Amino acid sequence: MNLHYALLLTVLILVVGTIIYLITPRSYKSSETVANSYNAWTQDGILEFYWGEHIHLGHYGVPVRHKNFLQAKADFVHEMVAWGGLYKLPSGTTVLDVGCGIGGSSRILAKDYGFNVKGITISPRQVQRATELTPKNITAEFQLGDALALSFPDNCFDVVWSVEAGPHMPDKAKYAQEMMRVLKPGGILVVADWNKRDDSQTPLNFWEKLIMRQLLDQWSHPAFSSIEGFSKQIAGTGLVEGEVITADWTQETLPSWLQSIWQGFIRPEGLIKFGFTGFIKSLREVPTILLMRIGFGSGLCRFGMFRAVKS
Repeated sequence: MNLHYALLLTVLILVVGTIIYLITPRSYKSSETVANSYNAWTQDGILEFYWGEHIHLGHYGVPVRHKNFLQAKADFVHEMVAWGGLYKLPSGTTVLDVGCGIGGSSRILAKDYGFNVKGITISPRQVQRATELTPKNITAEFQLGDALALSFPDNCFDVVWSVEAGPHMPDKAKYAQEMMRVLKPGGILVVADWNKRDDSQTPLNFWEKLIMRQLLDQWSHPAFSSIEGFSKQIAGTGLVEGEVITADWTQETLPSWLQSIWQGFIRPEGLIKFGFTGFIKSLREVPTILLMRIGFGSGLCRFGMFRAVKS
């Protein structure tokens, strides 16, 4: 009987949890929606506890190999530096990190490569936390900023870097335009982003639309672009020398989704640290993470890499 009641309770929790998940979306309405979401995630500390300083996916190599979850995230930064050719740049290179989160990538770029990094985020809480986590001897600083209306003049950074910020941008063309605008001539744009597959030839089917709707609504995303579409928008700025280089890192990053859920099992101290409320908050993110794994695993979503040089 006890087992029977336990099963019924589990089913009830799943049903109630699913209903709450579906009726309380965090749909994008404005930039304030995004800021509020990240303020809340930063303030409660749960995301940082499980995902570390890098609020982005990890890089697991080709072929994929087992890695520590947090180490894979740090490795992603180094892989992106290598892919973008940034390791060739001298110490003192100026970098703008667009959508810097709590500064994990910025600190690696400053500490390991000697770059002078300016990180911007739309979340005041993230600015505060990024600053708290950054030692005085690290040449990285953080400020509030809107990626669609950068406060910097034209031609002022050697590198513009952005990781997984694009889905929050309602105007992808403006996002590309602003990043290219603040680059110096000859400067390098390197972007990593979540993308959908190119549906210009084969539209999304019913189930794909259903999944995509949840991926947009639950994490304050107005839209995903395709790799092909965003590449054209970067080129469309008229500020690119040569071609926009792209790559698909879906397989390299795919293990991150299930690994992020696995952290809840192997780090049970989170239950003590954040209590029942933290458990419910964490549990609420699981369906979206699973849908992300389904989306990226099925080809509905792709992890796009973009590199462009300013003319």
